[in-house]
Amino acid sequence: MKNKLSDLNNHLFAQLERLGDENLTGEDLIREIDRAKAMSGVATQIVNGTKVVVDAMKLVHKGDAPKVIAGLLGDKMEE
Repeated sequence: MKNKLSDLNNHLFAQLERLGDENLTGEDLIREIDRAKAMSGVATQIVNGTKVVVDAMKLVHKGDAPKVIAGLLGDKMEE
């Protein structure tokens, strides 16, 4: 995988530093705030996607994955 969650953290902290720049004013500040909002939205989606993968891995490890998948599909598994 090209990008990692550590890369996401680095980007978010860099954005935080840009927002903390006291020399930003007016349109530059507005642009940076808009960029931060966009980054936050994308970061949220990345984190949520990662949570889904981790939850799926937990189900596979517990052996519950087939039952959960069947439930999502509306199928009943035989006990």
